[in-house]
Amino acid sequence: MRFRNAILFVALAVAWGSAFTAIKAGLEYFPPVLFAAFRYDLAGLLMLGYAVYATDQWLPKSRTDWIVVGIGGSLLIAAYHIFLFVGEQGTTSAAAAIVVSLSPILTTGFARAFLPDERLTALGIVGLLIGFVGVGVLSNPDPGNLLDPRTVSLFLVFLATTSFALGSVLTRRFDDDLEIGTMEAWSMLLGAVLMHGVSLGASESIADVQWTAEAVLALLYLVVVASALGFLIYFDLLERLGPIEINLVSYAAPVVAAATGLLFLGETPTVYTGVGFICILIGFGLLKRDALRNEVARFSGSPNRGD
Repeated sequence: MRFRNAILFVALAVAWGSAFTAIKAGLEYFPPVLFAAFRYDLAGLLMLGYAVYATDQWLPKSRTDWIVVGIGGSLLIAAYHIFLFVGEQGTTSAAAAIVVSLSPILTTGFARAFLPDERLTALGIVGLLIGFVGVGVLSNPDPGNLLDPRTVSLFLVFLATTSFALGSVLTRRFDDDLEIGTMEAWSMLLGAVLMHGVSLGASESIADVQWTAEAVLALLYLVVVASALGFLIYFDLLERLGPIEINLVSYAAPVVAAATGLLFLGETPTVYTGVGFICILIGFGLLKRDALRNEVARFSGSPNRGD
């Protein structure tokens, strides 16, 4: 069973890490927001088909269900991908993936603010700050030109990560029985509609798309591998491993993004990229130290101790 879980974990890291490279490659042929909208037009339909087939409730019914879908569609899908796709135009796949790996840290911070049963210890605050330092090191801004394209791009990716983390916490505030596959499907479809609206407002046009073989391949890879298959693996592992271990995929994905970016796009990670990633990883470790210790104890068979 552990061997199977390990294979699925690696597969998920590859699917989601290489997605950053596929986005970067596809941006050569698509306007950014329209590219994201196309992705979730198709991925949403695939997930809806999965929800109809595999769940007992494929259609949200209650007001709370639709509120959760609204939060998911607007923050987890639309805002996250608008900022991410626009931001990736000016930075590398690996750098974008590393900033997104800040998501579990931000999620913890937002949980402390919005969920009354959560609290942030002094060491947790240190972890949060180290994570932010990691983003600062990664961006390596020029003090004389804080609005240079790369810094602005990384800031947009940071806004994407913030949107996702906030959406993750807000959906937890509502006690609903909506199955996660159904929520994801309808959130994807709603997010696609919202992104099409933003795309029109930004004067993007289908006429601007260059329908090359590379463009179609990048889009299909994001739809089938990163979205449909990626989320199916995620749901399976979430049930088997729990949220703490699943969070660790956020720190495997940048390694994959760096490797695929180097292999397919010739992107070379810098020292700042590596140091920033290490800082974010340390921040996550400090914030989740008790949960990580418990997971290690569970797998090693030793007694479970808390602080």
